[in-house]
Amino acid sequence: MPDQNRKVRLGVIGVGQIGKSHLNNYQKIPAAEVVAIADVNAAEAQTVSERFGIPVVYSDFRKLLERDDIEAVDVCLHNNLHRAAVVAALQAGKHVYCEKPLAGSYIDAEAMVQASKDTGKMLAMQLSTLYSKEIRAAKELIDTGRLGKIYHARSTGFRRRGRPFVDGYGSPTFVQKEVAAGGALYDMGVYHIASMLYLLGNPPVKTITGKVYQEIDMDAVRRRISGYNVEELGLGFVRFANNLSLDIIESWAIHLEKFESSVVVGSQGGVRLEPFGYFFNDGDLEFNANGNLEGFVWRKNNVGLNGDAYNSSQEHWVAALQGRVSLLPTAALGLATMLISEGIYQSEVLGREVTAEEVRELSKSTMIQI
Repeated sequence: MPDQNRKVRLGVIGVGQIGKSHLNNYQKIPAAEVVAIADVNAAEAQTVSERFGIPVVYSDFRKLLERDDIEAVDVCLHNNLHRAAVVAALQAGKHVYCEKPLAGSYIDAEAMVQASKDTGKMLAMQLSTLYSKEIRAAKELIDTGRLGKIYHARSTGFRRRGRPFVDGYGSPTFVQKEVAAGGALYDMGVYHIASMLYLLGNPPVKTITGKVYQEIDMDAVRRRISGYNVEELGLGFVRFANNLSLDIIESWAIHLEKFESSVVVGSQGGVRLEPFGYFFNDGDLEFNANGNLEGFVWRKNNVGLNGDAYNSSQEHWVAALQGRVSLLPTAALGLATMLISEGIYQSEVLGREVTAEEVRELSKSTMIQI
């Protein structure tokens, strides 16, 4: 029987802003033991090792991968660096947890998923939204048939003024296509689109149409030194098999107060994520319910087995490494999200709807060799 107290020995590749966040999370998980980190910035890596009490530091991540006492690695690099590091780690016999999005292009994400299959090693993508109380409650309603036949969903993400670097936080690499590959769709949209795909059961994509914009002014000096060349607003419409559809709006910056929340609607009911709501009719009566989500999650954690394995993305990852739970299909969701996001970009360039097959054929690698 899997032992929930078994220590999982991990390595972390990349200890910048995201890497430090992941290390903070691992410190809260008793079964996680980070034994080595790697970063090309040797001075920063040394500082991080001292802060988190990590015994070994490498400037070359491949040296970390040579260790046979590390069973899994966490890749916290910029988007276009993911494929090189993840594939190398999988081929070195490590399970891999990768920061979102899965990669900078569909073809690169596909290669990562294929490497996971070829090596028999697990690949997970950081997708914190799947473990929110709202998503967990919505999934329960859908899985128990309360919404009936699902036919449409909406994915929304809103920041009024939250572009990295140019609006005051983060580094310029977040807004450079050469490193990040995309803007609002890749930074925020992956959370919301992948969550909707999870609730819909990750149906096969048929066609995608979309539009992207970068129209709002920014500080002239920051514009110049940032090299900003990604979108601040992404819009899309997706047709799936089985008469399902999804509309998308994702904003880093827009002159509005807010967007309506992400939703899923079916023949017997609908669910809104934030604020959470469940809507259905009984004859001539219309019901609007909010539900006790805190009580729902508390019971999930304390009544059933392994409830702690669904409290967060990294807790789930560690529990899967221990063999206590099956890994949620975040890599598959990440790959489908890449297909949709790249489809929106291709639709923008071509000025028309594109098929899933076209996206796959037109996708070009954006991988940076490291």
